[in-house]
Amino acid sequence: MATARRRILPGFGWDIYGDGRRIRPGDVVAPDQRLSWGRTTGIGLQHVVAMFGATFLVPLITDFPPSTTLFFSGIGTLLFLVITAGRVPSYLGSSFAFIAPVTAATAMHGMSGALGGIIMAGAGLFLVGLIAHLAGTRWIQVLMPPVVTGSIVALIGLNLAPAAWNNVDAAPVTATVTIVAMLLAGVLFCGLLGRLSILVGVVVGYVVAVFLGEVDFSAVGEAAWFGLPAMTAPTFHLSVVGLFVPVVLVLVAENVGHVKSVALMTRRDLDPVAGRALMADGVATMLAGSGGGSGTTTYAENIGVMASSRVYSTAAYWVAGVFAILLGLMPKVGAVVATVPVGVLGGAGTVLYGMIGVLGVRIWVQNRVDFANPINLAVAGVPLIIAIANFTMVFGDVVFEGIALGSFAALAIHHGMSWVARMRGTDPGAEVAEDQDPREVYASPVNADDLAREADRRPDPSA
Repeated sequence: MATARRRILPGFGWDIYGDGRRIRPGDVVAPDQRLSWGRTTGIGLQHVVAMFGATFLVPLITDFPPSTTLFFSGIGTLLFLVITAGRVPSYLGSSFAFIAPVTAATAMHGMSGALGGIIMAGAGLFLVGLIAHLAGTRWIQVLMPPVVTGSIVALIGLNLAPAAWNNVDAAPVTATVTIVAMLLAGVLFCGLLGRLSILVGVVVGYVVAVFLGEVDFSAVGEAAWFGLPAMTAPTFHLSVVGLFVPVVLVLVAENVGHVKSVALMTRRDLDPVAGRALMADGVATMLAGSGGGSGTTTYAENIGVMASSRVYSTAAYWVAGVFAILLGLMPKVGAVVATVPVGVLGGAGTVLYGMIGVLGVRIWVQNRVDFANPINLAVAGVPLIIAIANFTMVFGDVVFEGIALGSFAALAIHHGMSWVARMRGTDPGAEVAEDQDPREVYASPVNADDLAREADRRPDPSA
C-alpha cells in the first residue's frame, strides 16, 4: 500500500494514483492524487487551453492588458489551491460578471477607478467567504434562492446586449463569421475541441479579419519576448460601489456551485471548504485589481476537462497556473492577443452574453422554479426590465445602474413580497423546500442532473 506523502504546504504534494498511467474503469484521480508528471503536465496544458479563450476575452472587451490578466489569473489559481488546502481543483479565470461594471467604472474614472471597484468586489467576496467559513452556507441559500440567483445571472448577460451590438455594427461580416463558427464548433466537434467553441470561433473570426485587413500587427513586432506585464495602480471612488456589489452575489453562486459540482463528481464532502473557496477567489480578485488584472472566478470550462479526463488532481492546476504566469511574462503573447479586432469581439460577445443570460434561465429550470407563483414571476420579470433598459439612479456620488438596481430589486422583491405573504397568510410557497437537494439551489457551472448520473456510475471510495 502506498504511503501518503507529507504535504510541503497546503495544496502541494500528492499521492501517486495506481501506476501513474492508467485510470481504473469507473474511477477518478482524486484532488490529492496525481498521475505521472508527464501525464499531469499534459492535462495541465489542456486546462490552459480550456481557460484561455474566455479569460483573454474579458480584458480585450474592457480594454485591460491581456498579459496582466493572464499573469494574475495564474497567481490567483495557485493561491486558491493553497487556501483551499488542495481540496478543490479549480482554475480562476476572468469573470464575465465584471464586464459591465468595469466598463461603466472606466467611463467614469478610467482604468484605475475600475480596478478599485474590482478590489472592493474581492473584499466583499472575501467577507462573505469568512462568514460562510464560520457559519456555513445555508444562509446564502436563504438569501439567494434559485429564483433570485437566476434573475441576477440573467440580467447581467442581458444588460450587455447593447455593448455587443456596438462591436458587431463596426464589423458585421467578421462578427457574423465569428458567431457562426462558435455555434457550429459546439456541434461539429466532440471532446475538448467541442468545449472550446469560444476559442475556435475567435480563431476562425480572426483569420477572416486578417484577410479583410482588420488586424494591425504593428505592436506585435515591437513587443519583447520576455518582461513584466503592464501594471496599473488602483484608485478608489465611492461612486462605483453600486456597480460592483451585484458581482459579489454572482461570484458567490458560481463558487459554491463549483464546489458542489466537484464534490458530487469526486464523492467527497467539500462543504467545509466552501467558505475557503469564496475567500480564495476574493483574495485572487483583490490581487488582480491591485495590479491591472480582471476579477476572477472558478471556471466551468475546466470542469469539462476534468469530467472528460476523470482527473481531478490539483497537481494539474499547479501546472496550469505556472504556465499562465509564464504566458503573462511574455509581452509578445499579450500583443498578439491584443490584435483581436472589434468584429471578433462583437461576435464573441453576442454568443457569450446570450449564454450568460440563458444560464440564469437554466438555474430556474433546473430548480423547477414555479412561475405560477406571483412572487417568482415578479422576481424574474421586474429586474430583467431594469437591467435591459439600464435604469440609472444617482445618490450623491454613488451611481446605481441597471445591474445594481436589478440585483437589489430581485432581493427586495423576493424577500419583501414573501414577508408580506407570510404576514397575510397568502404565501404561495416561495421559499426553498427544506428537503430540496442542496446541489440544486446554486448556479452550478455544469448540469447537475448529468453530474448525478455520472457520479452514480462510479464506486464510492469510502465504501
